[in-house]
Amino acid sequence: MQKFVPCLWFDTEAEEAARFYTSIFPRSEVGEIAHYGSAGPRPEGMVMTVSFELDGQRFTALNGGPDFNFNESISFEVSGESQEEVDAFWSKLSADGGEHGPCGWLKDRFGVSWQIIPTRLPELLADPDQEKSQRVMQAMLTMRKIEIDELERAAAAA
Repeated sequence: MQKFVPCLWFDTEAEEAARFYTSIFPRSEVGEIAHYGSAGPRPEGMVMTVSFELDGQRFTALNGGPDFNFNESISFEVSGESQEEVDAFWSKLSADGGEHGPCGWLKDRFGVSWQIIPTRLPELLADPDQEKSQRVMQAMLTMRKIEIDELERAAAAA
């Protein structure tokens, strides 16, 4: 059993969000859906929690009410093996009202922050050649969606 399960607080969109996320990531599924009963605090019958998995990582979505909103202090980092995979995650997660941010960050339509990071980026940033890694950092800081080819060009520049 997984010890740590992120719980995402929504107003009323928990099930919609879980279905949206599971449609994007492979090996993902919606699990149990629990509803509020007569004890409240939300209307009886309303979805209370939704358990779901994204590529094996368990999550819970809670319809807790309008008291809290998401912000960038917590984000989910998603690794992309190729530019095509980075592009797909970027476009799907930011669809229908999402917002593009700097350096591979975006917010989805629910306000959840994601970092779409090609696996090549941390490799290039960890290069023992400090000049090379700093050129990669400078290139990345100019991007919204991370472009692997541009990172490689920056690394190769003399």
